[in-house]
Amino acid sequence: MADNKKKHVYDESKIKTLSSLEHIRARTGMYIGRTGNGNHYDDGIYVLLKEVIDNAIDEFIMGHGKKVEITLEEDTVSVRDYGRGIPLGKLVECVSRINTGAKYNDDVFQFSVGLNGVGTKAVNALSTYFVARAHRDGKFAEARFVRGILDGEDQGSAKNEENGTYISFSPDPEIFRNFKFREDHINRRLRFYSYLNAGLVIVFNGKRVVSQGGLLDLIRDESEFEKIYPPFHYRDKMLEFAFTHTNRFSEDYYSFVNGQFTSDGGTHLSAFREGLLKGINEYASAKFDGNDVREGILGAVAIRLKEPIFESQTKNKLGNTEIRSDIVASVKKAVVELLHRNKPSAEKLIDKIKESQKLRKELNSVKKLARERSKAVSIRVPQLKDCKKHFNKSKGNHDDTMIFITEGQSAAGSLVSCRDVNTQAIYTLKGKPLNVWDLKRDAIYKNVEIYNLMRSLNIEEDSNCLRYNHVVLATDADVDGLHIRNLMITFFLRFFESVVRDGHLQILETPLFRVRNKKDTLYCYSEAERDSAMKKLGRSAEVTRFKGLGEISPKEFGAFIGQDMRLTPVVVDEDHSISEVLSFYMGKNTQERRSYIMDNLVVDEEIL
Repeated sequence: MADNKKKHVYDESKIKTLSSLEHIRARTGMYIGRTGNGNHYDDGIYVLLKEVIDNAIDEFIMGHGKKVEITLEEDTVSVRDYGRGIPLGKLVECVSRINTGAKYNDDVFQFSVGLNGVGTKAVNALSTYFVARAHRDGKFAEARFVRGILDGEDQGSAKNEENGTYISFSPDPEIFRNFKFREDHINRRLRFYSYLNAGLVIVFNGKRVVSQGGLLDLIRDESEFEKIYPPFHYRDKMLEFAFTHTNRFSEDYYSFVNGQFTSDGGTHLSAFREGLLKGINEYASAKFDGNDVREGILGAVAIRLKEPIFESQTKNKLGNTEIRSDIVASVKKAVVELLHRNKPSAEKLIDKIKESQKLRKELNSVKKLARERSKAVSIRVPQLKDCKKHFNKSKGNHDDTMIFITEGQSAAGSLVSCRDVNTQAIYTLKGKPLNVWDLKRDAIYKNVEIYNLMRSLNIEEDSNCLRYNHVVLATDADVDGLHIRNLMITFFLRFFESVVRDGHLQILETPLFRVRNKKDTLYCYSEAERDSAMKKLGRSAEVTRFKGLGEISPKEFGAFIGQDMRLTPVVVDEDHSISEVLSFYMGKNTQERRSYIMDNLVVDEEIL
C-alpha cells in the first residue's frame, strides 16, 4: 500500500507549464474542435484552412484586395491575398506568437472574425510545414516553420509583386491521422465566403468563385429545385437575411457573423427565427404557431458585429445576448415590408403555412393512434436489442455508442452474440422497409416498423436527442441488401436529414471473401483484396464468398464490429439537390428510370 501511494504523490514536481506551441498540440480540440480525417465538413483540416482565409477576408472587408487565390496540391494548401500584407518586421510574431496581431485595433480591423490572435498560430503549430510570406511596397519577408518551430527566414526586394500575404501549410499527420482534403467541402466553404462578400473574387485551383447577390444567391442555389416562391431578401450595412419555403419537413438555416459560418447558430439565429415569426404574424394578422411557420423554411442570416463573443475558438456559435432584441425588431420590420412589397409570393407563403397547420392537426390524431397501438403491443420496441449506454449530444457523452440496423434474424443473431452490450445496439428490420420518398410525415406513424425505428433512435421531436452517435446500416452486400440500404438512406434524408448531414449515418463494410490456408486466414472487402490475398497465401488457398451477414459465424463477426471495424459515412454531395436526385432514383418515374438504366447499363464481357 505504501509503495502504491508513493506512485501517486501530488506535489510541486507534478505541476507543468506548457508553452503555447505545446498547449496547441497537446489540446488541439480547444483550438480547432474535432480533428477527423477530412470526411466531415467541420473536420480540423478545414478549420485550419478557414483560419488562414479569414485573415484574407478581413482585408477585403476593410477595403484592401478584391481577390484571394487558393491552391490545393495533395496535402498542401496555399492562400494568397492581395491586401495590405503583414508588416514585414512583425511577420514571425504574427504567425507564431499567441495573442499577437492587429485584430485588437479597431482602427485597422472593425468587423474582424479573428479577434483572439490564435488562428494562424494554431495552423502553424499543427502543420509539418508552414510558410508565411508578406509583400509590402516592393519588399518581402518570409518565415518557414516545422511543427511551429522557426526553421528559416528571408527578406529582400520583390518589386514586381503586389502587396499581400501568402500562407502555405501541410497539416501534421500525427494530429490528423489518414487525412485527405475533399474538394467539395472546400468548394462549399468558398461559396459561403463569396455569398457573404459580394464582389470578392476567389480562385480555387484556377476556378473562379464569385457572387454579386449575397445571401439571395445562397438561398437560390440551395433551393433551386425545391422553392415554393422566389426568396425574400433584405440587406443593410449590419444585417442581411434571405428566406424561402420548400416542401422539406425540416427547417434549415445558414448563419454568419463577420463572414464566419456559425454552424451551431447562436443569438443572431434565434433572434432571426423569432423576428421572422413575428413579422409574418403581423403581416397576416394571425397567430400562427412557430412550428407551422418554420416547417420547410430555408433561411440565411448574416450580421456584422464589432465585438463578437464566440463560445469557442472554432467560432461555431455566437454568444452576444445583448444584440437579440435589436435583431428581432429589425427582422420583424423588414419581413413585414418585404411581404407587403411582394403580394404574390406573400400569398404563397401564407398558403404554405396554412397547409402545414392543417397537416399538423391531422398528424396529431395519427400520432395518438400510433402511440396507443404501440403501448398495446409492448412497452418496449420488440425489434430493438438495446445497449446500456446512450449518446448525449449536448453533454458529449458516449461518442462510441452505435446502433446496427440490420435485415433478418440470422444477421441479427450473429451481431447479438458478439456485440459489446455496453455501446452496441441492434435494430432488426422485417424484410424491405417502406419507400417513403413520395409520402408525407404521417407515413412514419402508419408504418409500425419505421415508427419503432424512430422511437428507438429517439428522434421524433428533435434529432439532437439521438440516442446513438453512430447509426450503422448493416445489410448484405447483394442486390436486396443494397436496395434495403437505399430505402433506409431515403427514409433519413426524407424525414431526418440532419442525422445524415451531422455525420451520424454510416454503412458497415463487411468482408466479401475469406481466403485461408492451414496457417493464415485473410478477410477481403473487394475482389482486388481477394486477388492479393490469394497471391500471398498461394494457389492452394481456400476462397469463400460470403453472400450474407448470416453466413459469417459469430466468432468471425466479432472482428468486423470491433476496433478494426470499417465504417463508411453517408455523405451528401453539396453540388446536387437531394430532392432532385431522390425524386429520380426513388420516385414514381418508373419508365424514365428504366430508360436511364438501360441506356447506361455496363455489361461485363467475362459473363458473355
